Amino acid sequence: MTKMINWGVLGASQFALNHMVPAIHAVAGARFAALATSSTDKATPFRNIDPDVRVHLSYDDLLADPNIQAVYIPLPNHLHIPWAQKALAAGKHVLCEKPIGMTARDIDGLIRARDAAGLLAAEAFMIVHHPQWQRAKVLLLDGAIGKLAHVETAFSYFNDDAGNIRNRPETGGGGIRDIGVYTFGSARFVTGQEPEKITHTNIRWENGVDVYAQVLADFPGFSFASMTSTRLANRQEMVLHGTTGVMRISAPYNAELFAEPEVAIYRPDGTDIIERFCGVNQYQNQVANFCASIRDGVTYPWSLEDARGTQMMMDTVFATAKDASEG
Repeated sequence: MTKMINWGVLGASQFALNHMVPAIHAVAGARFAALATSSTDKATPFRNIDPDVRVHLSYDDLLADPNIQAVYIPLPNHLHIPWAQKALAAGKHVLCEKPIGMTARDIDGLIRARDAAGLLAAEAFMIVHHPQWQRAKVLLLDGAIGKLAHVETAFSYFNDDAGNIRNRPETGGGGIRDIGVYTFGSARFVTGQEPEKITHTNIRWENGVDVYAQVLADFPGFSFASMTSTRLANRQEMVLHGTTGVMRISAPYNAELFAEPEVAIYRPDGTDIIERFCGVNQYQNQVANFCASIRDGVTYPWSLEDARGTQMMMDTVFATAKDASEG
């Protein structure tokens, strides 16, 4: 019989309501058992998913609940590290939304806390749990497009609501932290490489947050170009250009929600490959893999060290942009 893992959620966020709580509810061996929110009104739609969910009126009360083994944290960015550390100290496994830290140094402290507690702590970088990305990685490693020379990716959506946490500097807002974490992290994941140098940044700021960013970087053996924006129409894709073919990953970040996920390879000789991955819920896969890691010691696909690598790239981009503006 599968051991049940009871999950608690810190905060009644819309993302938790629409994606992660339904995912927890759907995975065998996982149970949405508790929610922490000071607003009973906000708890109502969560009770529609599971009427037996226990509602705590503070985050600390949930962390003190002895029936909870794992905690999901969808709080504003600047609160991720403090509450992840508190959850570990309370003896809970932690799955925290991205970006898990504001700086790489923050994640260093969380790694130490994870190791001291002997528990699982991870960033909710859900795309690595989708077979679209797993297949793309295998194809690239197998030489399906020859030697990789260039990676180009874009991710944009429109949000100019001044009250939204993504547009507030004090909550760790901005496009790079919200979606650059995907364009940077996905390139690192699929290639297995780390950037050697950020060669160019072009960032537009509004009210202290980046709303448009072009970033160029050199990786070992290939160049990288990323465009992110929170002031442009919806767009997302990744293209990997090799010596014998081009790989296009469609709907790379919001599979199914944005478009049908597929990996397509186009070659000059016409031996194209198109593979589609329909009906896969990457959030459910993420929960299932997290539970498997807790129960069986299965290696989790995205470690804190992996998250730190993306955060280091973001830190370097911000530092490079600052140096350029001061120069």
